[in-house]
Amino acid sequence: MSCSFEDFGLRQELVDSVAEMGFTEPTPIQEKTLEALREERGDIVALAQTGTGKTAAFGLPLLNRLDFAGRDIKAVVLCPTRELCIQISRDFTSYGSKIRDLKIASIYGGSSIALQIRQVKRGAQVVVATPGRLLDLMGRGVVDLSQVEYVILDEADEMLNMGFKEAIDDILKETPDDAATWLFSATMPRGVAAIARSFMTDPVEVTVGRKNSTSARIDHENYVVRPGTELVALRRLIDANPDIYGVVFCRTRHETRQVAESLVECGYDADALHGDLSQQQRDAVMQRFRNRRLRLLVATDVAARGIDVEGISHVIHLGLPDEVAAYTHRSGRTARAGKSGKSFVIMTWRDRRKLGLVAARCGIRFTAGKVPGGEEICRLKMADMVERFKEVEPEHETIGEYLPAVHEALADLSREELIDKLVAERFNRIASDYRDAQDINDMGAPRRNNGPRHQGRRREGDSGHRSGGRMQRISFDKGAENRINHGAVIRLVCERTGITSRQIGRIEIGKERSCFEVEGNVARHVFHAMKGAVLDGQRLFVEMSEGGEGNHRGGRKPYRGPRRMQGRRAS
Repeated sequence: MSCSFEDFGLRQELVDSVAEMGFTEPTPIQEKTLEALREERGDIVALAQTGTGKTAAFGLPLLNRLDFAGRDIKAVVLCPTRELCIQISRDFTSYGSKIRDLKIASIYGGSSIALQIRQVKRGAQVVVATPGRLLDLMGRGVVDLSQVEYVILDEADEMLNMGFKEAIDDILKETPDDAATWLFSATMPRGVAAIARSFMTDPVEVTVGRKNSTSARIDHENYVVRPGTELVALRRLIDANPDIYGVVFCRTRHETRQVAESLVECGYDADALHGDLSQQQRDAVMQRFRNRRLRLLVATDVAARGIDVEGISHVIHLGLPDEVAAYTHRSGRTARAGKSGKSFVIMTWRDRRKLGLVAARCGIRFTAGKVPGGEEICRLKMADMVERFKEVEPEHETIGEYLPAVHEALADLSREELIDKLVAERFNRIASDYRDAQDINDMGAPRRNNGPRHQGRRREGDSGHRSGGRMQRISFDKGAENRINHGAVIRLVCERTGITSRQIGRIEIGKERSCFEVEGNVARHVFHAMKGAVLDGQRLFVEMSEGGEGNHRGGRKPYRGPRRMQGRRAS
């Protein structure tokens, strides 16, 4: 039996706003969360795949409960990226469009901190923030969390992957003991469970679908290709799916730029989204993508967080991510709002064990696909072109004025000749591109490389955890005087280089200089990727040397930051 938003005791202003937005029935996660929070004020852990409507699941009950009188901050929503922060703020504004006195402040890095300070000082009952920028404003004495009644952690698993654990702990310790904590996540790794144990009291758990799983409406396909042909495979899959409107995921910013530039050079409507872009540039790229002036958005995992765009048909992975949970977030960009979608993995044989791990942990079945050859793509493109010809309608009434001259110019051509020329004009490039196309599928077993020159390499399927190899130290010319902290270093390194936080060793923050250690097998890649990096508007100058601790395996040195006022403590 279906239900409506009115069945959950929401204030009429919210019901009316949701109806105007076109929502008639709550999604499963919204229904379960609204039911659980109808009377309870306590803590809740909600698990559901990306794209199932989690923002409304916590946004509607939150706005239903808050008292909007006064200027104190009553609720804090933490999320991993500025894009998601902006999206949540927009959604909250839409839900509460009929509520008088509702004020929302958006706090995130990469934008004017002065403007955000003014937002907070004017008074805001709801603050939507990324953890790093919120801590910054707390340290400046701008944000006071002493009156907070609700703390919401959205995409909690992704925040931990990005190195926000210390920041989240510090923020939660500053909130009152009786503040309710609502944790929303697509997956439930150990770190998220630890937050629930430390800062929540007997939380109600709401789960839609299987834990750590992806949407059942997504078809998952994998394509095993010869090393070095991944970009060729990408182009062929795009050409074989003429109506594609999708996101292509890469591991690093550098790879993202290269792939986007290659696609543009080949005539595709594509652009890149990565951390080196200014907020204005990112907004412009996203606006073009939402308006469908771009068919393909090439992005890193971090940059793509918060992308909530309707109608994305495909997600394409150029290689599998290091973290299994990242696959859930990536593929969740498609099949949103009840629609279906496809998730393609372009991989080499080296990734076969990782694929099995993703399949097992996410509860999905991959279908082995074969990258189409030139002849098949030509047939597909020809059929699509013919269908588009049949659907073309004159867009301007005045076109009739020019047709007599056209008819006269083409009078000597037969019907067959005219069709041949029209098809050739459109089809020559495709035919030329695929005339000598080779089979790039790699269906055989991989060779075994057990010789001495391979002994130092990471084993296939290794999750990225330290294997005991020698660590190398990378230092840079910023420190505590520049407001640098451990979490910011982790996020910058992971986002810029594509490695995971588990591949980062000891981090030392000095007064004027800092350094971090990384596994030796990725050190050179990290060093080159970090050249010219910008952290909080400050350009870094990096140097690399052997790790001073030798084979140090002890992990990161605990952060001993300034003591904060006594508040909520982990039990």
